[in-house]
Amino acid sequence: MRVVALISGGKDSCYNMMQCVAAGHQIVALANLRPAENTGQTDELDSYMYQTVGHHAIDLYADALDLPLYRGFIKGTSVNTGRVYTACQEDEVEDLYQLMKLVKDKEGVEGVSVGAILSDYQRVRVEDVCRRLNLQPLSYLWRWNQEILLKEMISSNIQAIIIKVAAFGLDPDKHLGKTLGEMEPVLLELSEKYGVHVCGEGGEYETFTLDCPLFKKKIVVDSAKVVMHSADAFAPVAYLHFLKLHLENKEESLGNFVVSSCSCEVSCMDDDIFPSSEEYEPQKNILVTWKSLKQKSLDFTKTLQNSGKSLSGYQWFSGITAHFLPSKDKNAQDAAREAFSTLRANLTSEGLKLKDIILVHLYVRSMKDFSVINSVYVTEFDLCPPARVCVETLLPDGVLFCIDCLAHKYDMATDDVVHGEKLVMHVQSISHWAPASIGPYSQSIKVGDVLYCAGQIALVACTMQLVRGGIRAEASLSLRHVGRVLGAVSQGAVLHHVISACCYVTDSKSIPIARSLWQRKLGECRKVEDSEMYHDETAVCGLLAVVVISHLPRDAAIEWHVVAVVDDPLQRKHFAMKMLSEGFQIECESVESSSSSCASISVRLSLISSSTSHLDLDGPLHDLAAMFKQAVDKLSEDCSASPLSFRAFFKEQVFDAETLQKGLQEYLEKYLEEKTPALILVPVVDLPDKDVIHITCWLS
Repeated sequence: MRVVALISGGKDSCYNMMQCVAAGHQIVALANLRPAENTGQTDELDSYMYQTVGHHAIDLYADALDLPLYRGFIKGTSVNTGRVYTACQEDEVEDLYQLMKLVKDKEGVEGVSVGAILSDYQRVRVEDVCRRLNLQPLSYLWRWNQEILLKEMISSNIQAIIIKVAAFGLDPDKHLGKTLGEMEPVLLELSEKYGVHVCGEGGEYETFTLDCPLFKKKIVVDSAKVVMHSADAFAPVAYLHFLKLHLENKEESLGNFVVSSCSCEVSCMDDDIFPSSEEYEPQKNILVTWKSLKQKSLDFTKTLQNSGKSLSGYQWFSGITAHFLPSKDKNAQDAAREAFSTLRANLTSEGLKLKDIILVHLYVRSMKDFSVINSVYVTEFDLCPPARVCVETLLPDGVLFCIDCLAHKYDMATDDVVHGEKLVMHVQSISHWAPASIGPYSQSIKVGDVLYCAGQIALVACTMQLVRGGIRAEASLSLRHVGRVLGAVSQGAVLHHVISACCYVTDSKSIPIARSLWQRKLGECRKVEDSEMYHDETAVCGLLAVVVISHLPRDAAIEWHVVAVVDDPLQRKHFAMKMLSEGFQIECESVESSSSSCASISVRLSLISSSTSHLDLDGPLHDLAAMFKQAVDKLSEDCSASPLSFRAFFKEQVFDAETLQKGLQEYLEKYLEEKTPALILVPVVDLPDKDVIHITCWLS
């Protein structure tokens, strides 16, 4: 695509341009904002958004790169400094909007090159400008390991010098004017000793690029002076003021420049870590009937069910269904709008709004309807949409989709877009980190110490295309995305912090692959932690459910969905029990977070023998609900979490869904009374081993 590069003169904006070109994009223009002439701050502006030191030399970039340069003045200030940006006329972000609008009108650009590495503040604001102008932000450096990134910049022949220092250990007399190559050992040492950001993301230093492989001419500094901004004894702040510079022709290039090979795709050469998919043998279909009830033809999706509200303000809503038959007068969009109208009314009755939703499960009857559903879905949510899981499953005829969702609201919550206790990660920039949000959903929402993540499929981050290589490559890459999102939302969060996980696959043969990879990755986490601090203790990991459904977005073969808690996995409480019940085995596990803020319960109903043709389901469902109640009661006295969702994945060809729904609802209400969770039935193609029902419950 045609791209405008936001440039500050620094190393990051230059290297991101190189990444854009390597990805096949065309840089057609440059853009820069500088301090307004009437501010009296001719060298550096106190800005949250922009690097302005060295801005006097930016005009040379147009000749060095042989590209048009568009410059604007920073007239505004940092007015709207919240986690989410909304347009504010006096804010300096609006100066960027006007500049980008001008460049788009003049040059017909489609994308914007952005050199952000770690700053959510900058990313959110650039993404807001791009959203309003329908431009795609390209932030290929986003969340790269800074030590690796610095090495790659140096090896890619970025010739940049230090023009500002502002950190303990950086000396204006010693370090101003030094190249990145000369500074690398100093920066690595300061990072080790004092936690200095190696790439200067904490404002420790600024750079100015004199040459890079994209330059047709190089910039030469003839003279400069050191300006002392703050003569602090421990961390003096000083910068170089360029007095005279000139351009020099470069020797003809020896060929195309090289950036490091992209690591967005994974190769799965270690077949020994995965069991053979041939090992899995799907179970024969078994007819199970509940003899105590007559079969009804009711649609099991029609029942609206909410959980009670937990002490900390959580509530689960289920049974939101869009009914649509093509022969009727209304179209699919109308059916979707009616479903959202029902959801809004349901929320309103509990004093909630759509913006209070944290997590949505969207089950569609056919992925062919996904774009139509999404066109309505996107209009219902604001700048911070909830995390979302979307899969195709075996819904009844006439049902377009079903939604269930978790909402949260503190009593003191205001009408702000994001309450202080709610952190939203909604990254829309293309990068090498993890996939940008390809729809109206956030990658993760953190409330308190809990991270509610969106489902992840194996899109290659920098191309947004499904990875090649089959199920093994998809399983590895999508789970890597999960880990990266966790670490970005909460520093130090890894797969060990997951407390509840669900893996959707489209083929029964993928079940052992998913299970094996999950255990392997948890084992890798354990090895790292063992080497650091853990000895004989064992972390309590999240409960995993693997289910087979018919289709996933983008025709993916696997999708991972997790909820994690930033706690101490060593201090979690784990409980397991099992029992036999009339030809079935019931197995139950629960994991409670060390903070006692939430818990996850898993209950599996499996056939003891696949040779049984007819079994009474009444007794096993009674025992299942009784065991679930026992698991809830086993939670520690410190845990005030309430059961909110009771998600029953069941083999569609085995059960009569309406019968199953009535039985589960009756026994849950019998044992849990006012604490009955929202019941969600999900018909699936297959479950592992001899399981016929797998229930996952979230307590908060």
